[in-house]
Amino acid sequence: MTANTLTVASLTAEAFAPYGDVIEPRGAPTKMINQGLCGRHDDLAKLDFADGRAGISLFDAQARGLPYMVDMVERHPLGSQAFMPLTPVRFLVVVAQDAGDRPGKITAFLTAPGQAINLHRGVWHGVLAPIGSPGLFAVVDRIGDGANLEEHWFDTPYVVDTLPA
Repeated sequence: MTANTLTVASLTAEAFAPYGDVIEPRGAPTKMINQGLCGRHDDLAKLDFADGRAGISLFDAQARGLPYMVDMVERHPLGSQAFMPLTPVRFLVVVAQDAGDRPGKITAFLTAPGQAINLHRGVWHGVLAPIGSPGLFAVVDRIGDGANLEEHWFDTPYVVDTLPA
């Protein structure tokens, strides 16, 4: 099968900004709480729902390895979606801007252990893909009625065969 090679970059807040938020501490805590023993980092992601409500779910994801095929992306037009690993696992984040109800240029990032992401509403993205070992993730997304899932299958898939160090 022929495939397009997809280059993967390390995840940074600046590079990921067109697609969503990187959820990680940035600098000193916003404030100290719990008798000064806990630093609070406030408002790290923009949750955005057309209707419905925010829900917290657990996703128990199987490990993925290389080469990794990206043959489909999906998006959620009615709500943002945040993925927060509860285990120290890296995961592959494949995203694309919308190009007229289709995914545009595909971009891929690799998280560092402890990094989490929030995908903005309507951003095309790959499936949850922990690399090297399985992962348990808390996911905050929209719970409600209505069609909140669109999929796009590629005629020619993309392949990830190397990762940044």
